[in-house]
Amino acid sequence: MKNKSKKIAALLSLICAFSLHAQHTDIINSNRPGESQSAFSVGQTVIQAETGVYGTTEEHALLGTKTAGIGMDLALRYGAFFEQLEFNLDLKYQWDELQTPYQSQGRNDFKKLIIGAKYLVYDPNKNYVEKRNIHSWKANQKFKWRQLIPAVGVYAGANINFNSIYLPENEASISPKLMVLTQNQFSGGFVFITNIIADRITSEYPSYSYIATLTKGFTERWSGFLENQGIKSDFYSDCLLRVGSAYLIRDNIQIDASFGGSFKNTPSIFVAGIGLSWRFDQNYKPVIIRSGKEDGKDKDKDKDKDKKDKKEKTKKRKDGVETIEVEKP
Repeated sequence: MKNKSKKIAALLSLICAFSLHAQHTDIINSNRPGESQSAFSVGQTVIQAETGVYGTTEEHALLGTKTAGIGMDLALRYGAFFEQLEFNLDLKYQWDELQTPYQSQGRNDFKKLIIGAKYLVYDPNKNYVEKRNIHSWKANQKFKWRQLIPAVGVYAGANINFNSIYLPENEASISPKLMVLTQNQFSGGFVFITNIIADRITSEYPSYSYIATLTKGFTERWSGFLENQGIKSDFYSDCLLRVGSAYLIRDNIQIDASFGGSFKNTPSIFVAGIGLSWRFDQNYKPVIIRSGKEDGKDKDKDKDKDKKDKKEKTKKRKDGVETIEVEKP
């Protein structure tokens, strides 16, 4: 029973969060089904696709408008150059019908099209080796104060606008998006992610927001999440809540379902969707990151070995003159 509990705990840690010693893990790590981004990348040479379909309804109490439609979102992620670096494409396209007191209008356009890059700046466990208690599984799972120190990543992207009907008139064709990403991994399979976002900051309607996501692993394959997002802008402000779950089909394939909505009626929003995440990592080569202590030990071993080899190859004559033996090819 204890061995089974240990196995489940280890797998939950992999399912719910990126490894704190490397970007790549044995089991896929997806940003779905929430809207937040992890502080970690997918890993060098890894390609990952995260896509889904959703249905949405909106109703504006003051304007008297109603909107109902469906949409598709897609995120393509690729790790390149460094283990900590990731390039990504994030898009969302929607088809809907807008009803006003006077007419109905069918619409379709991009709601989001962003090209960006993410880089892990700080990993609190990079040079840290945790002492494991081989006699107590419970002791290894208890809360540790250092878990409050988050991993930190930064993101920079460009919003691409082709005069989308979902954006303000005269919106810039290209505008920047900046984010600070933090991630904490807690005992018991809990992961807490926060995103602080400054979006379209050079446009007429800049937007500032946050996303806070709490994920929990329940079994070897099932996990759930709870997410809150706050948005502040002269064009659109809101507070949104989302819940959902994900199921691991294979080590590199995950499906998910979620729903959420707003707390106000200007407009009231309800969104529900399902999605799929798939990872291609056949070209990935594992990166071994040793702690400082381990590195020091390895260096000492190398130095001792060099001294030993030199001692064997160097002999002193009785008159004090050193001679060096040259190995024959």
